[in-house]
Amino acid sequence: MGSLLYDSGVFGAIALCVGLFASILVAMDVGRLVWQWQVNAGREPESTGVGAVTSAIFALLGLLIAFTFSGAASRFEARRTLVVQEANDIGTAYLRLDLLRTPVRDELRETFRQYLDARLQAYRAVPDREGVAQALARASELRDRLWERSVEESPRASTTSATMLLLPALNAAFDTASTRLASTMEHPPSVIYALLLALSWIGALFAGYGMARRGPRNWLHALLFAVTLAATLYVIVDLEFPRLGLIRVDEFDQVLQEVRDGMK
Repeated sequence: MGSLLYDSGVFGAIALCVGLFASILVAMDVGRLVWQWQVNAGREPESTGVGAVTSAIFALLGLLIAFTFSGAASRFEARRTLVVQEANDIGTAYLRLDLLRTPVRDELRETFRQYLDARLQAYRAVPDREGVAQALARASELRDRLWERSVEESPRASTTSATMLLLPALNAAFDTASTRLASTMEHPPSVIYALLLALSWIGALFAGYGMARRGPRNWLHALLFAVTLAATLYVIVDLEFPRLGLIRVDEFDQVLQEVRDGMK
């Protein structure tokens, strides 16, 4: 699912929402057809046990939705927090370059600006996989250059402050960047999504079966059920991929951009 969204972006997210809605309506219609088939076969559908099974399925579906929604929302908030943390760590490390000698300080400042530009480009390139990979490779190269030159020049500073303050700050900035990248790949196993979809379709089938017992088709109730369930499932998936769908984390990149603008 993630790969499909990654390749298609916003249009894929919209298609996913529409597909969920349509499949739930189809499942409800299948439930109605099952009931009608039983009636046409001369076997009056028994209500014994159907209510209990339906209640159990919807209880399990509600529980699974609650857990997946809570996890997706938590990961979404964590990703936004990491953007701010990376901006703070980069800003701190950049300021501590003042501890180095003037020629080296100017060189590393320019390298740091290029590093942050590459980081910003990587996230703005989504969903272009090749563009993201190139930008991350460029950022990795600049990161290694920053670290090597800082380790080389820190002992040559007039005080030991460069070693004690600059290197830990750089390490924190690079660690946060790695953590942020790893967080974009942190998702529940695919089997969780498969189970969620399966329970949704089974629940829709039982809902259609139950509605058929109560008389003619009520399109308003069917549409409200399908819209509600499809929207809930879509929001869960969209929270998991906040750079690909309608729910976005991109605006938090402005914090990093402000740090970049302050690098004179």
